[in-house]
Amino acid sequence: MGLPKGIRLGTYEIVGPLGAGGMGEVYRAKDLRLGREVALKVLPVEVASSPDRLARFEREARTAAGLNHPNIVTLFSIEEEDGIRFLTMELIDGRTLSDLVAPGGLPLSRILELSIPLTDALAAAHERGVVHRDLKPGNVMVTRDGRVKVLDFGLAKSACGEALPPAASQAVTAESPVSGQGLVLGTVPYMAPEQLRGEAVDARADLFALGVIVYELAAGHRPFAGQTCADVTSAILRDAPGLLGAVRPDLPGGLERIVCRCLEKDPRARTQTALEVSNDLRALRRTLERGPLLEPPSEDVASIAVLPFVNRSRDEEDEYFSDGLADELINVLAKIRGLRVAARTSSFHFKGKDLTIAEVGQVLRVATVLEGSVRKAGNRVRISVQLVKVSDGYHLWSESYDRTLDDIFAVQDDIARSVVKELRTTLLGEEQDSKASGEVKAEVARAARGRGKNAEAHRLYLQARYLVGRLALEDMEKGIEYLKQALELEPGFALAWAELGGAYAARAGWYTAEGIWQEAREAAERALSLEPDLAEGHLVIAHIQMNHDWDWRGADASYRRALELAPGNAHALRGAGGLAGCLGRLEEGNEFVLRAVEQDPLSPASYQYLGYGFVAADRFAEAETALRKALELSPQSMFVTSSLSLVLLAQGRSDEALAVASREPYESMRLYALGIIYHILGRGAEADRALRELTEKYAVEAAAQIAEVHAVRGEIDRAFEWLERAYAQRDAALPGMKLTPSYRTLHGDPRWAAFLRKMGLEE
Repeated sequence: MGLPKGIRLGTYEIVGPLGAGGMGEVYRAKDLRLGREVALKVLPVEVASSPDRLARFEREARTAAGLNHPNIVTLFSIEEEDGIRFLTMELIDGRTLSDLVAPGGLPLSRILELSIPLTDALAAAHERGVVHRDLKPGNVMVTRDGRVKVLDFGLAKSACGEALPPAASQAVTAESPVSGQGLVLGTVPYMAPEQLRGEAVDARADLFALGVIVYELAAGHRPFAGQTCADVTSAILRDAPGLLGAVRPDLPGGLERIVCRCLEKDPRARTQTALEVSNDLRALRRTLERGPLLEPPSEDVASIAVLPFVNRSRDEEDEYFSDGLADELINVLAKIRGLRVAARTSSFHFKGKDLTIAEVGQVLRVATVLEGSVRKAGNRVRISVQLVKVSDGYHLWSESYDRTLDDIFAVQDDIARSVVKELRTTLLGEEQDSKASGEVKAEVARAARGRGKNAEAHRLYLQARYLVGRLALEDMEKGIEYLKQALELEPGFALAWAELGGAYAARAGWYTAEGIWQEAREAAERALSLEPDLAEGHLVIAHIQMNHDWDWRGADASYRRALELAPGNAHALRGAGGLAGCLGRLEEGNEFVLRAVEQDPLSPASYQYLGYGFVAADRFAEAETALRKALELSPQSMFVTSSLSLVLLAQGRSDEALAVASREPYESMRLYALGIIYHILGRGAEADRALRELTEKYAVEAAAQIAEVHAVRGEIDRAFEWLERAYAQRDAALPGMKLTPSYRTLHGDPRWAAFLRKMGLEE
């Protein structure tokens, strides 16, 4: 290198060489004025001698000098002495990332430890409009205390004119391949396809390089191999990267998905922002820290899924009966302590589908599956059931029952007792003596409390549950009539009263008349007067208290009582989680909802609640995953598509946000999302039009959403006006206002705290 030790450039004394490349020669130097050591980089002659290139370089350098981030090396100054142009910057005592790459790859924790701060540095620079263009392990330092520092931000373009072409890249820094397949010079292995083609590049080129680096840290070699630069260039342009999972099967699939999105050859298909990658990596790390969202099925846990029984009757209308028997067994078993039961939504997801027991068990994370069939003819019924162990397909127990409809309750109890006894004996190793059998009998009897004794009333009840569960208004109305008929036959049928209360509360989502809520309350209270320890009754009361009364303390007590009586009730877990989130107890709320996801892994509502909780915690990558899962399970769910669009917007993915918002099936929610997205993008005319149309068409149904749009626009007075209208209309969206990021512009206004007090949501 050209400058000997001891020579001075102005107030800097050269201590020794550090390295060299296309960006110039780098030295350790002492700043004699300030008494500190710095890194001093002498610019290449071709840059320093060209006025145009030098001016362009200095403009880029001034921009880079404005970056202030703990993971970016600080650029101090651009100076000249005796005709030599040089930069001074922060001196890093450590090793390059190239030195840390290990054969076979690094442990996952170390990969994330290095990748997350590297991604944060990119996000900070890109936000300021600075693109690296020459990101590679040799330009990333790791200090002795483990801090990641990125060098040369924004300078590659200025040093070499425009984006580095392949020929110029060979003069940058020699990178020795870990694979030993031959020396590959330059930064070609880290270049995006558009760079290699000499096209204009933006921040997404840095994300391609990031994907190569993370792949290399994980696998111990680069994803695109070759003996020469031409070979590597061809591989980058044409070949798919090797599957990371094939090299490192111990790594989670989430890491491979993150890397693959960065390595997309088309920039439009690639991850669009470094912030998105950072969020995804952090979400992956949080998942690892707390364990997977859903553990695989374990034989150490008594867990079961009750599949819908097959209707073998000649009359297809008897479908309600076979479904109802399985549904009732789920409800009874879910109240048994120490037994985890997959919820109805998830178990019934497999109705009519040709899956093996092993596949069902894997999806639902259960150790056993109960399946059966029902043949009904007049007053007689034949029920065949078998309990199967998921891990090996072994039949733990099977039985057939030929009974009359008058005996159906005894059959259900017999099945439940046999299942509980078998699970405790086979899975948990408990001895079953006469005392244990008596305890199981008593526990099943407790879990079955509240059901009727009249066979015809029971038949009408099963038909009603079948219809109400379809959630269509016409079916709901018919189901309510069947419940009324059942209760005329048997007024003491507590479960039917609770079901009627739940049906009325569900119908209140279609009608806003006060009388419907009152009918729901009276039915639930009647159920509890007949059976005070009926979990279903407490759950309906909790729903009314939360969604109509706004009695948060009462709803909290009712949800907790329901969970005491039925610990595995996914509806109660979701409700308790949603309430805790509304009251600002985010961690508690998310834990409740995670338990609901475990119980009901194929319920869109579980993932919808989980997504909202993650949004409130600014965990947008996790929120995106949860909301996409909700949409996968139920594409027409209200609010979910618009919520997902705003989550994408929060991650800087505005094009995707617009595309998703346009697919929102409900016009009011579509206009609401577009009003926010257009405003953030500075498309004022379109934002105004969306808000105007939302206000003109949906002033009653979407008052809270109109308030949100005004809040995002900074129209604080208008936002509070619409919040007051929403309050007067008892808008169903208001209980979740503390979870809503759009309202954050209002938090500093005294009216916000006053409004929370009026809602009863104050801290």
